[in-house]
Amino acid sequence: MSTIRLEIVSPDKMVYSEDVEMAIVRSTGGELGILPKHTPLLTGILPHAMRIKRNGGEELIAVCGGFMEVTPHKITILASAAELPINIDINRAQKAYDRAQERLEALQKAPEEHKDIDSERAHAALDRAKARLQATNNKQ
Repeated sequence: MSTIRLEIVSPDKMVYSEDVEMAIVRSTGGELGILPKHTPLLTGILPHAMRIKRNGGEELIAVCGGFMEVTPHKITILASAAELPINIDINRAQKAYDRAQERLEALQKAPEEHKDIDSERAHAALDRAKARLQATNNKQ
């Protein structure tokens, strides 16, 4: 089967660089499946556990937003943060998820009492924690 090079780069390191059969990514325009020889594309990506088809199996990588450029022979993801499942501390990710969930619930129940909670930041933290947990198969 033909392959396409996938590179995932975060601000501090190259997270992933392999030839893959397919990458499935949640973009700002919806979910995309990228195969070799794909039409050139540039899009934003949302926090999620991206799926990679390789060697007959599937891998997950937590990607916490950024941009993706696709050419016929290469996929480049410039992520604000990205982690392989083996590098994710599940307990820490679960605590971050619970903390963000609690903040959003408190804001929803009593908005006047919790004016100090930034709803947008709490939603972003929840999305990042979800992506990390989903990449480790601890789905939320």
